Amino acid sequence: MNVSLEVLIDAAKVGKLISFPTDTVPALATIPTQAELIYAAKQRSFDKPLILMAAKAEDLWDYVQGSDIEYKIWQEVVSKYWPGALTLVLPASNKVPTVMNPTNPNTIGIRVPNHQVAQTILAQTGLMATTSVNLSGQPALENRAEIEVNFPEVLTLESTEYQGFGIPSTVAKWTGNDWQILRQGSIKLDLYEK
Repeated sequence: MNVSLEVLIDAAKVGKLISFPTDTVPALATIPTQAELIYAAKQRSFDKPLILMAAKAEDLWDYVQGSDIEYKIWQEVVSKYWPGALTLVLPASNKVPTVMNPTNPNTIGIRVPNHQVAQTILAQTGLMATTSVNLSGQPALENRAEIEVNFPEVLTLESTEYQGFGIPSTVAKWTGNDWQILRQGSIKLDLYEK
């Protein structure tokens, strides 16, 4: 259903499923405590974690935990690549709802998109549980018309172009002393940064 920005944000705050454009592919999102709605809509296996997305990095630091040295390393990477198409998989704090990553609640993927509409929404809703809009195992849907046909229950944003770059984010997991690339997207992470 096509709605205004105000209606979309209000619906998101009360736990409805929404979609919004990002710098990569459109996001399917809800508040983290309602993340099971994403799994149901996508027919997604619980062994595939969701991403916490926010308007700015500062909103995410309470949801990860590490040593002072690790935080410094993570913040250096974030200052170089965010906002942008980089998802970091870091050790999760106890603030992360288990439903975000049911089979491995010790880690959480976090990202700040480089997209004005996404940042406007996230600044007002707060953190959102997100993933691409598609049935599990299918290609990501790339425009509002496809989303409305395949996910009629999901609120979409009227008069907004949904086209991102069409390439999912690079996913880099912190191993405790280095980065492991889980998915290569448009951002090439310099693995030699220390």
